[in-house]
Amino acid sequence: MNEVGRSRPAGTLLTSVDITPDELQLAVRNHSMPLEALRYDITPVGLHYLLIHFDIPMVDASTYELSVGGHVRNRLQLSLDALMARPSATLAVTLECAGNGRARLQPRPMSQPWLSEAVGTAEWTGTPLAPILKDADVRDGARDVVFTGLDRGVQGGVDQHYERSLSIADAMRDEVLLAYAINGRPLPPQHGFPLRLIVPGWYGMTHVKWLRSITVIDRPFAGYQQARAYHRRTSDGDSGVPVARILPRALMVPPGVPDFMSRTRFLEPATHLIEGRAWSGRAPIVSVDFSSDGGVSWATAKLQDPVSTFGWRGWTLPWDATRAGEYELCARAIDAAGNAQPLDQSWNLEGVENNAVQRVRVVVGAAIDQQTPADLL
Repeated sequence: MNEVGRSRPAGTLLTSVDITPDELQLAVRNHSMPLEALRYDITPVGLHYLLIHFDIPMVDASTYELSVGGHVRNRLQLSLDALMARPSATLAVTLECAGNGRARLQPRPMSQPWLSEAVGTAEWTGTPLAPILKDADVRDGARDVVFTGLDRGVQGGVDQHYERSLSIADAMRDEVLLAYAINGRPLPPQHGFPLRLIVPGWYGMTHVKWLRSITVIDRPFAGYQQARAYHRRTSDGDSGVPVARILPRALMVPPGVPDFMSRTRFLEPATHLIEGRAWSGRAPIVSVDFSSDGGVSWATAKLQDPVSTFGWRGWTLPWDATRAGEYELCARAIDAAGNAQPLDQSWNLEGVENNAVQRVRVVVGAAIDQQTPADLL
């Protein structure tokens, strides 16, 4: 019996390529960005990747309040109107799920089965967090700022509201926003209406949605999503390294036309312009390399200006595909800090931070039984 007929607990390692019913439930709730959407500088909301840990809460904007408290001198209760009346900023930010690439690992950690498309770049509008913390007058000795969402569920045997924290220094950075709009429109329910946290450069787990409260504490935050989940570890006994800023990644728009099931690409012999995007939360992207032979040899792509300080960078390269045959196209990004994508998968227990190079199978010049629109009449 294959794994389609079984249900497995979270944390199970799977050696088969078959998807389980539990993974299927996650996959139908969440969605990745179609790779052809890399052509947009700003990802349309409906194409932006989406991950929802628990249930989408129903929130009445007219009665909504954000509480700010804890290790502060002034407790705050802020309505949505009050938040929107504060100074605002709009930032184009590339978000990526920390588990992007998980489904390509073997054995496969059981969780949301992302391939490589759990990404998107949107324009987020909101009010900067730092002035709110200053208004709350953080006390000496403050250590972390905890962000609590309205979404509640059970994970790792713990009944919890989704919560993550930032250090005081990270929370006070100018670019950190409390966002109430995406691409010029109010947040839709699935993206955190009415308010969410945006922390440019950090993986998606940091950007707490449906924000209920902000609590300053004088000790390290030990909540499940911070202390146990989202750690890079290779065994159960390993405490691991916390996931934080996004590792570099380049993705290409697969050229040609796809096979419906396998997504193998078919192209006519010609010179084709390969295009894509690259990003990193560690440092600006400085180079993108392209390979048509599975990573044996590389050519340097031409870089476009990034869409913003915190957004992805476009790249292009003309590929001479005049010889018929099968090819494996690859792309890899390098940032200014010297971080480069690895060729091979980097296995870990949760399947996080797997930024191995993208590989696209292409067939050039193959005979295809082509149906023209006139054949359909």
